[in-house]
Amino acid sequence: MSREPRTVVVERLPDAARVPLPARATEGSAGFDLPAAESVVLERGKVTLVRTGLKMRCPPGTFLEVRPRSGLSTKGVHMVNAPGTIDSDYSGEVRVPLTYIFEGTYRIEVGDRIGQIRLVEDHPLTIEEGTVAPRESRAGGFGSTGR
Repeated sequence: MSREPRTVVVERLPDAARVPLPARATEGSAGFDLPAAESVVLERGKVTLVRTGLKMRCPPGTFLEVRPRSGLSTKGVHMVNAPGTIDSDYSGEVRVPLTYIFEGTYRIEVGDRIGQIRLVEDHPLTIEEGTVAPRESRAGGFGSTGR
């Protein structure tokens, strides 16, 4: 990807005026934190789509990857489809699917950082049918390289 800055256009929905725009927590942060636009209670084992109150449009030839925040994972909050993808032609509100894995519940408040986004270059790809020659050393998958 080019080192030139790329612009992602972000629109706040009318009911999300208090929600901050995605931002890096520090100069060296790889991702831009996504805030919650609603207060919700996460229940153990239940997936909740948490609203961000934001729509995003990334440049053509790119997409946004939504990743979990490590700080939440240590508290038992997990993003269930990590990483998620926001396609360049998606125009709806970004929501983050979260679940809680510990006993009890976990409360998310408006403005809490619930995920992070990264801009990814979308390389052109073609698919062609053919024969895939096996590579014996890696044919097993799922731990085939050891611990």
